[in-house]
Amino acid sequence: MKTRTVLKTLISAALVTGGLLPSTFAQNAYPNKPIRLVIGFPAGGPLDQHARLLTDKLQAVLGQQIIVDYKAGAGGIVGAQDVQKAAPDGYTIMLANTGVMVINPGLYSKLPYQTTRDFVPIARTAMQPLALLVNPNVKANTLQEFMSYAKANPGKVNYGSAGNGGISHLVPEMFKSQTGLFMVHIPYRGSAPAFTDLMGGQVQFMAESIPQAAQYHKQGKVKALAVTSSERNRALPDIPTVNETKAVKGDFNVVGFYGFLAPAGTPKPVVDKLSDAFKQVLAMPDIRERMISQGADPAYLGADDFAKFINAELPKWAAAVQKSGAKLD
Repeated sequence: MKTRTVLKTLISAALVTGGLLPSTFAQNAYPNKPIRLVIGFPAGGPLDQHARLLTDKLQAVLGQQIIVDYKAGAGGIVGAQDVQKAAPDGYTIMLANTGVMVINPGLYSKLPYQTTRDFVPIARTAMQPLALLVNPNVKANTLQEFMSYAKANPGKVNYGSAGNGGISHLVPEMFKSQTGLFMVHIPYRGSAPAFTDLMGGQVQFMAESIPQAAQYHKQGKVKALAVTSSERNRALPDIPTVNETKAVKGDFNVVGFYGFLAPAGTPKPVVDKLSDAFKQVLAMPDIRERMISQGADPAYLGADDFAKFINAELPKWAAAVQKSGAKLD
């Protein structure tokens, strides 16, 4: 009897150990295959630039390839849904912007995802002010001159955006609301095509993230008139803030952010490993300098603090959306 009891105990222990080891080993071995990084906008836009800045170093830290997968459409909703439905194993993550994370929930009455329910935050990586831009042929070199131009040409000034619901849509609406200007919104499937038409003159005005804006402003392909942050930006040191121009009544300080998320249910050890990898990358002096020179501010937050940040941002942007009058279905 004793022998039989001992055997049963040994067999039970073996089964338990056998059941636990693969799971433990899988967590310890993560990542053991390439990671898919979903971006809900076309290649060539500001999110793509941010991803490319970080992925080389991230691959080195994690020891696995990062494959960027563009799922453009509906202001980032298509990409978010793709990640929402992915296996929560750490092998599908998303780079998202302010619009995807905290503007869309206040803008769309039937949004197919909930940021805090369907995703787990990994890391905030940057704070991102915008620049107010015009086509070079627009006869305005200051924000005040542009406002005079727009008032003198009613119905002839169009502004482009990366799509309905994003920050590049909402910021011009906020600007219109505070100035009384009339401009027609032309939504695109991402920043890259909108920016192409801004340079080509099909649209006359745009609010765009500073990394891309600064690059083309310096080349003379667009004109930057103001930045939306409370302080001037190193990438555009000669361009005033909106508040400095005195063109807008009241305070105009709008700064977006970038961050990485995973599907809800992703194991905490996996999230923590990814979060720590981003922390290591953002601590690298060359990465920080490149980000700053492009116009983005390195602004790492770990998973828990990023979750708190998102929860605080959601009501702020919901109020901004309501005040602007923008609403989408």
